[in-house]
Amino acid sequence: MFNPTPLNLPPYPFKITKKDNVVFIFDELRKKHLVLTPEEWVRQHFIQNLIAAKKFPKTLIQIEGGLILNQLQKRSDILVYNTAGEKVMLIECKAPKVKITQSVFEQASRYNSIHQAKWIVLTNGLQHVYAKMDVEKGNFFFTPEMPDYEDL
Repeated sequence: MFNPTPLNLPPYPFKITKKDNVVFIFDELRKKHLVLTPEEWVRQHFIQNLIAAKKFPKTLIQIEGGLILNQLQKRSDILVYNTAGEKVMLIECKAPKVKITQSVFEQASRYNSIHQAKWIVLTNGLQHVYAKMDVEKGNFFFTPEMPDYEDL
């Protein structure tokens, strides 16, 4: 059974249920109950933080969008769009026990080679890494904070 780790994100009043010894969390964006894994715990907290603290519109957040990378089907955890339909932020969520390392950043960067988002965010719920991308020049710089939606 899942024992939630306290995260470095504000708490939210999630709807958590249990059926046949399986714990579920209600995803308010997809409007369905999902098995509550450590990664899902992080993803749901980060989504709520985007909405509540950073004022990201719910309708512009895509969860687990597919992409093709090197002829393989992959899935990005969270993609955020602007009102023009452009991808502005790619967010990669990991379970709290997974360290945010160079290889995690490289994975997100490979995904972003397809998406071309202006921001890459990595989180395991305990540590958050924010990188502003210069897609045209192919470089980036790390920032201590993630911008509010209106500042993207």
